[in-house]
Amino acid sequence: MSNDTAVEITGLVKRYGRRTAVDGLDLTVRKGSVTSVLGPNGAGKTTTVESCEGYRRPDAGTVRVLGLDPIADGPALRPRVGVMLQNGGVYPGVRAMEMLRHVARLHAHPLDPEALGERLGLDSCGRTPYRRLSGGQQQRLALALALVGRPELVFLDEPTAGLDPGGRHLTRDLIRELRRDGVTVVLTTHLIDEAEELSDRVAIIDGGRVIAEGSPEELCRGGSDSLRFSGRPGLDLKALTDALPEHCEAAEPVPGGYRITGRITPQVLATVTAWCAQHGVLADRITTRRHSLEDVFLDLTGRELRP
Repeated sequence: MSNDTAVEITGLVKRYGRRTAVDGLDLTVRKGSVTSVLGPNGAGKTTTVESCEGYRRPDAGTVRVLGLDPIADGPALRPRVGVMLQNGGVYPGVRAMEMLRHVARLHAHPLDPEALGERLGLDSCGRTPYRRLSGGQQQRLALALALVGRPELVFLDEPTAGLDPGGRHLTRDLIRELRRDGVTVVLTTHLIDEAEELSDRVAIIDGGRVIAEGSPEELCRGGSDSLRFSGRPGLDLKALTDALPEHCEAAEPVPGGYRITGRITPQVLATVTAWCAQHGVLADRITTRRHSLEDVFLDLTGRELRP
């Protein structure tokens, strides 16, 4: 591993009986970055992350986390890594702040658990047993447990699932702060807009392999934006296309509903409105839509990303 690599996965294979969950997967995560792992249910992303966390032993391939083997070097690695589990990992009867204080005492230089608990809104439920916490409170506690030890690398599994808008905003701010502090974040999420907003890199997994990887901008580059408007049916599409830049094309998917595809710029919008004015067309309900990470995901997998 190079000095700027936090996670390096090469040829990872993991089988469950006759089913191959991960099939020769390669992935590299740079130190100090936020990397989102996206994939449909059953794509292999959870098994991949659990292999990095030391919860799954690979059948083939290598996994190195901070230069160490998560299985063989587990005792040396665990103090340096924070793990946020989606479910479990907390004693059902333990009080929220008791659990956070307990985990803090296991680390050499933890964050102040009282301050962290207050920031994450756990002070109001600190004496409540875990099993009686709401789903959102359990999520906040799981995040606090992952961060209290000042990890160099943190794995966050659906960190905003079940949170209200305020909780999602707070969690996203914390992830940005982790990046600013040089902490590496590996994030699994079903919220594509969250991945697009937070990530330096995105890895899309399907069929047990990484089928696309890059920054959100790189993955979205080259796709078609669209501009839509309504007008009278039967406009001269060839004349409209001729007026547009070469990279754009006009179509009428439904009578009176027009779509311009290509790279939509302010110049394209001005051209469309000017052309309509010259031809006595009142362009109504004009909307533009950028080629998004969700479009890329659907194009590659043919499936929606759902929890």
